[in-house]
Amino acid sequence: MTFPKEQEQKRANLFLILSGIFIANALLAELIGVKIFSGEALFNLPGAQLPLLGNSKLDFNLTAGVIIWPAVFITTDIINEYFGKAGVKRVSILTVVLILYAFVVITAVSGLPPAPFWVELNSTDAQGRPFDIDFAFNSIYRQGLGIIIGSVVAFLVGQFLDAYVFHWLRKYTGSKKIWLRATGSTLVSQLVDSFVVLFVAFFLFGNWPIELVLSVAVINYLYKFVVAVLLTPLLYVAHYLIDKYLGHHAAEQLTEAAAQNSETE
Repeated sequence: MTFPKEQEQKRANLFLILSGIFIANALLAELIGVKIFSGEALFNLPGAQLPLLGNSKLDFNLTAGVIIWPAVFITTDIINEYFGKAGVKRVSILTVVLILYAFVVITAVSGLPPAPFWVELNSTDAQGRPFDIDFAFNSIYRQGLGIIIGSVVAFLVGQFLDAYVFHWLRKYTGSKKIWLRATGSTLVSQLVDSFVVLFVAFFLFGNWPIELVLSVAVINYLYKFVVAVLLTPLLYVAHYLIDKYLGHHAAEQLTEAAAQNSETE
C-alpha cells in the first residue's frame, strides 16, 4: 500500500523512533544482564527459599536486564501493530547485528593493556581493600561465548514468536482488544525467551545446575508476566499518541496494511 508523501514521512519517522527505543533498550539489557540481583534484598527481606525441585530453593533472583526489558515489550507490540511481522523482523535482525558488534568491540577493548596509573589510582575499593579495576572491567563487560549465543538465540526466537502470535491473535480480534494480542504475544514469547537464554548461556555453556537455571528463569518470567499486564494501560496511551500523530484514518490504514502483509508472510 502506498501513502501520501506527508504520511510516508510520518510513517518513516515513527519507525525510526520506535526502532531507536527498541535497539537502545535491547542492547542495554544485554550488557547489564550479566548481573543477577536479589529482589528480596531491595526491600531488606531474607530470601524466600521456596521449594522448587528436590532440595533446591527458589529465591527472587533476577537478571538486571529485566529492569528495562518492559520497554522492549511495548515497542515490539507497537511495531507489530503498525508495521507487521516484517517490521519486527527487520528491527530484530538489526538489533542482533548491533549486539554482536558491541560484543566484538568490548572483546577487543578488554584485551588492551591497562595504563599503569589507571590501575594504581584504582587499586583499592571504598573500604580500602585491594581491587583490580582491569580485572573487574573485563569481568563485567567481556561476557562469555555462551552468554552471547544464549542471548542472541533467545532474543531472535522470542521476537519472531511474538510477531507470529501477535498476528495470529489479530485474526480473531481484528482492530479491537489490543490488550489481548499485545499481552498474549508477550507472555508466550517471553516464556520461551526467559528459559532459552539461561539454559544456553549458563547450563549448556556454563556451570549452573539445571535447578538454578529453572529457579532464575521462573522468577524472570513471573516478573515479565506481571509487568506485561501492568503496562497494558501504557500501551493504550502509546496507541493514542501515535494515532494522533499519524491521523486516525492514516493510522487505521497502516495497521490494516500491516495485518494483511503479515498474513501473506
